[in-house]
Amino acid sequence: MQTRSGAEIVVDGDAVYKLHRPGTDPVQLATRLRCAAESRVLLSPLSTALEEVGDRWRTFWPRVKTIAPKPECLPWADAGELLARLHRERSSVQLPPHGWPQRLRRAIDALDDESDDAVRRAASTLPDAAFHAGSAERPETVVHGDFHLGQLGQRDATAPWLLIDVDDLGIGDPAWDLARPAGFWAAGLIPDEDWTTFVDAYRYADGLALPPDGDPWPILDPFARAAVVQAAAHNPDDELLLAACVRMTS
Repeated sequence: MQTRSGAEIVVDGDAVYKLHRPGTDPVQLATRLRCAAESRVLLSPLSTALEEVGDRWRTFWPRVKTIAPKPECLPWADAGELLARLHRERSSVQLPPHGWPQRLRRAIDALDDESDDAVRRAASTLPDAAFHAGSAERPETVVHGDFHLGQLGQRDATAPWLLIDVDDLGIGDPAWDLARPAGFWAAGLIPDEDWTTFVDAYRYADGLALPPDGDPWPILDPFARAAVVQAAAHNPDDELLLAACVRMTS
């Protein structure tokens, strides 16, 4: 199976082999593996060693269950708590900056002449904060770097949820991990109740991206905008994402 990022996944019994996208830095990837191995929130790899396959790198993971298509309910509370716990962890390894800004730049650079002008215009209005992993005025924590509900996994149906996929794991502003839920809620893709559940759970677990109360939007707005632009670049036929891009420039 090939992912949107260019990685390739092979499942073999209880093991998963991931061939990372071309251009992956092996030193940074090895550091991210070591961080995951010591974390209580991230899925631990089967090995922290990398295997070279041609000009790419392969890693080894236990097989997990992800969220089933169209579940009765989505684990937004678990997700909020997990992210808060990740943001409070202290890694013994020196992580690189998380990968959100680089992924955003790749999405914008890949826009072609047939892409909707609304996405281009919205991208041109993104604030400077959307292109940096963090800033001196904001908290600096471990950041997953590509959080969405598809990044939750369980060893079995009774096991706790863990965060999977460390390709963009790094250091920076923890608000980036709330970017996609925030942007999708603003675009009308996530119900108000789910968004509130997610934010409340994050705050209850003392997540460092947000103050304990008050309106979170002044903090989340630039990151939510970036998440919508990136998603719209990948999904040019999604009317809600395109409408959100139009609102950014109106």
